[in-house]
Amino acid sequence: MNWIYPFTRSDFFFICLFIALYTLYVWRTFRLAHQLNTSAWGAIPKFFLRGSYLTLLIIALLGPSFGESVVDFATSGHDTFLIVDISRSMDANDVVPTRLERVKYDIQQLCDTLPANRFGLVMASSAPFVLAPLTADQDALKQFIREVHTSIAPTGGSDLCSAIELAHQKLTTDPSTRRSVKAMVLFSDGENASPCERNTLIRLRMQGIPVITVGVGTETGASIRQGRDFIRDDNHQIVRSRLNRSYLQELARDSRGQFIEADANGRYINELAGILQSLKGGISDQRRLAVATNKYYYFLLAALGLIALDILIAIRTFRL
Repeated sequence: MNWIYPFTRSDFFFICLFIALYTLYVWRTFRLAHQLNTSAWGAIPKFFLRGSYLTLLIIALLGPSFGESVVDFATSGHDTFLIVDISRSMDANDVVPTRLERVKYDIQQLCDTLPANRFGLVMASSAPFVLAPLTADQDALKQFIREVHTSIAPTGGSDLCSAIELAHQKLTTDPSTRRSVKAMVLFSDGENASPCERNTLIRLRMQGIPVITVGVGTETGASIRQGRDFIRDDNHQIVRSRLNRSYLQELARDSRGQFIEADANGRYINELAGILQSLKGGISDQRRLAVATNKYYYFLLAALGLIALDILIAIRTFRL
C-alpha cells in the first residue's frame, strides 16, 4: 500500500491527544465507579469503537493507494512560428503606441499564456529572415522581440508570402517538429501585400499547417512619421496607412486558418491562445502507465459506519 500524503507531526499530535483525553475519561469513569461501588467496564467497548473510527478517518486522510489501473497518456507538442510584419506601415499609431509596439507586447503576453509551447520568430520584410528558431525558452524569445524595430528591415516594404514560405520550410525540415502540431501566426496590417502562390497554400493545407492572421491597425488608418515630417507619396501627399482586412481574411481562409483582429486592450490574445491549443495533430509522446488509485473512500465509509453505530447503540457505563 502506498500513501499519497505523508504522516505528519500534526497527525501524530492529534492521535496522542485523543489517546490522552480518552485515557483521562476512562480513568475518571472508573474512579467514579469505584466511589459508587460498581463496575464501569461498559466504557471499554466505546473506547475501542471510537479508536477504530478515528484510525480509519486518519487512514482515509492519508490517501491509501493500492491496486493498479492502466492509464494511457498522450501529449501533443505545439510548435508555432510567429511572423511579424516589420514594414514601415507598422509604425502607424492608429494602435497605441504603434502597431509594431502593440504586437511586441502582445507576443510577450502570448508566451506567458502558453508557457509549454515552442515559438519561433520570422521577420517579414522585403527579405524575410529568422530572428529566433523554435525554442521553449520564453525569456530568450521575449528578449528577441523587444529588440525588433522597423529600422532593421533592409527596405520599408515587406513580402509576407516569402516570410510564410520561410516559416513553412523551418517547420517541415526541423526533425524535432515531425510529430508536433504546427501552425503559423502572422501579425500584419496586410497593406500593399501581394497574393501568395497557390502551390504554397495548397502545401500548407495538405500538411495541416494553418496560418492564423492577426490584423493590426484600423480601416481609418494613420499617417507615418519620418523625422519631423510624414511619409509622402510621389505627389508629395501624406501617405495614410490602413488595415487591409480583406487580404488577411482571404489568406487565413485559403490556408484553413482563422482571422483575428487585434483590439486595443489585447483581449484577443486569449482567443488566439485558445485557437492554438485547440489545433489537433500528431502525438509527440504516448505512454501506458500502471497507476495505483486512491482508495480512501473504503476507509471513510467504514469510519462513517462505526460512527453511526456509536450513535445508535447505547452501552450502559455503570452497572448499579
